[in-house]
Amino acid sequence: MDEDSNNQIAGNTDQTVVVQESVFDSGKEIEKLQVESARVGAVVSFIGVMREFNQSSNVQSMTLEHYPAMTTKSLLKIVEQAKERWGLIRIKVIHRVGEFRPQDPIVFVGVTSEHRGDAFLACEFIMDYLKTQAPFWKKENLVGESRWVDSRQSDEDAANRWNK
Repeated sequence: MDEDSNNQIAGNTDQTVVVQESVFDSGKEIEKLQVESARVGAVVSFIGVMREFNQSSNVQSMTLEHYPAMTTKSLLKIVEQAKERWGLIRIKVIHRVGEFRPQDPIVFVGVTSEHRGDAFLACEFIMDYLKTQAPFWKKENLVGESRWVDSRQSDEDAANRWNK
């Protein structure tokens, strides 16, 4: 991970959240998740990238804004909820902010557990909650205009399924 003076890092060795502008190295992050635990039987990761196309429009770039103190607190709460629900060993969430171009990586979620089921479920849960509960504001820049992006019902539906 490139060091960035604007990083907000919170958590501990078992559950960490980082909000930063710089690009992360997903391979190195996955390696770090596996280190120091012979209990790890599963590593599941997700990398979200910026799409070029959204809502029938060609998106040139996107800007993600946030309020640092609120964002890290919210991300830690999501990670702690996942840790309470499943038998997890380590969790790492890296969420970037700033300006992005199509195919730029935006978010990394990495989870380790003894068994794959817990890791898959936790990774999916974390992403569903990031999409609906993390305080990020997204603005898409199109040719000649920009627009703020509202939350989607499909994201709300995905997060709501965890409440059943």
